[in-house]
Amino acid sequence: MAYASRIINHSKKLRNVPNLLRQDHAVLVRCFSNGAQSSVCKIEAAERERVSKFVACNHVSSGLPRNNCSRAIMRLGIPTVGVAYSRELTCSQVQSRRGFASDAVSSLPPHQEIGMPSLSPTMTEGNIARWLKKEGDKVNPGEVLCEVETDKATVEMECMEEGYLAKIIKGDGSKEIKVGEIIAITVEEEEDIAKFKDYSPSTSDSGAPAAKEPAAPPPKQEPVQQPVSSPEAKSKPCSPPSEDRLFASPLARKMAEDHKVPLSSIKGTGPDGRIVKADIEDYLASRGKDVSAPTPKTKDGKLEALDYVDIPHSQIRKVTASGLLISKQTIPHYYLTVDTCVDKLLDLRSQLNSLQEASGGKRISVNDLVIKAAALALRKVPQCNSSWTDDYIRQYNNVNINVAVQTENGLYVPVIRNADKKGLSSVSLEVKQLAQKAKENSLKPEDYEGGTFTVSNLGGPFGIKQFCAIINPPQSGILAVGSAEKRVITSSGPEQFQFASFMSVTLSCDHRVIDGAIGAEWLKAFKGYIENPESMLL
Repeated sequence: MAYASRIINHSKKLRNVPNLLRQDHAVLVRCFSNGAQSSVCKIEAAERERVSKFVACNHVSSGLPRNNCSRAIMRLGIPTVGVAYSRELTCSQVQSRRGFASDAVSSLPPHQEIGMPSLSPTMTEGNIARWLKKEGDKVNPGEVLCEVETDKATVEMECMEEGYLAKIIKGDGSKEIKVGEIIAITVEEEEDIAKFKDYSPSTSDSGAPAAKEPAAPPPKQEPVQQPVSSPEAKSKPCSPPSEDRLFASPLARKMAEDHKVPLSSIKGTGPDGRIVKADIEDYLASRGKDVSAPTPKTKDGKLEALDYVDIPHSQIRKVTASGLLISKQTIPHYYLTVDTCVDKLLDLRSQLNSLQEASGGKRISVNDLVIKAAALALRKVPQCNSSWTDDYIRQYNNVNINVAVQTENGLYVPVIRNADKKGLSSVSLEVKQLAQKAKENSLKPEDYEGGTFTVSNLGGPFGIKQFCAIINPPQSGILAVGSAEKRVITSSGPEQFQFASFMSVTLSCDHRVIDGAIGAEWLKAFKGYIENPESMLL
């Protein structure tokens, strides 16, 4: 305790150590994510050496043994003179940091550099939607600084420490900001705000790659004179052949002239790259196959320019494209399709909606019944509620159904957790609420993460009869739901034929996890719930 008291008395900055450590803990809990990398956890070796030298010079005045003092200072990363506080971490990611001031900014007061946080496991970069605080505002822990567009949603970014927002590095609408890249500066004292008016982060802080040093020019070689063996050689020096000179056989040259073929467009296959007859023949044969389509022209004979608009990629579009590409390239898909009679399902839905309207509840859709049937089928056939890893197949005990929702920004898949245990009214209400949040681009990570199976319905909204969906990694199955249509079927009654409504559904399976017979067993269970919907209520 005596040693700790002397450290606190030795430095003014150490008085706030408990609060800073608690704030560190909050930052780590909120911002650490698997696989994320951040440049804000690094401390330059030169700065570490400077702190070590300071500790070595001041261990006597602090009253501590030299080794203990050095360990205490380097563990906390807090220098005891006017350099800024720094968190030295060997972990993956933090949201903000206090860095040692370099020589270029040694006149700046202590400040905190706020980096772009990783707000989802798959996030590598983000956009600033808008700042809710402006430069000069006082900020307190828990207050929202700005809205960040992640790869899947727009998330509020909260402040971790008390202070003042001195400088906004990345303003409203800034795009493609790498995780860990500095977006703002905060200071502890209000009078320090003006000192950061013209501040800009260094290249190493912003995550930009350092410029490569120009390569040293090759040493100049002295010309070497060749010995002259005869007067003829001395009078007629041998000059090197021109690099632009093309070597071709006489027959090849004649064929090229007859067919008006430039020799520069042909690569020779003869000795020393010489163009031979076969090269000319191959070129003529390939040119004959290249038949270009007629180019549209205007009335005056000029080429008509294409009219187009370039639409920038949204964050969700980038992530969706990347995930689907990986899925199709790495997952061995196969597809199973079955037709289900939905007459009883539609009758049950009408009865339930009458009860819902009488009680003031929301109407239940066919898709709500499909989600419930899929969840119960996964409970009955748990092999389909699994995912593949290199070492094992992970089978989930929770049945969490992702529901595909199309918006103007792209495709979202919010999740209904424990759908097998919820009633139809609860499933229906949750689907409507999440779909509205997706359209407003206000989904939070807990609204779409943790799904074990996906349902995509293009039948009801768009009338698509049947389609095959792409699996959403790391899941192993996705159900594509088509529209219901009336068909004529044979009847066992007095009338030979009757009408019935059928809906086509297609199950996309990862063959590494779900064998064909298992997929068929799941579809059989799903069809049983759809054609006998009363069993879902038991």
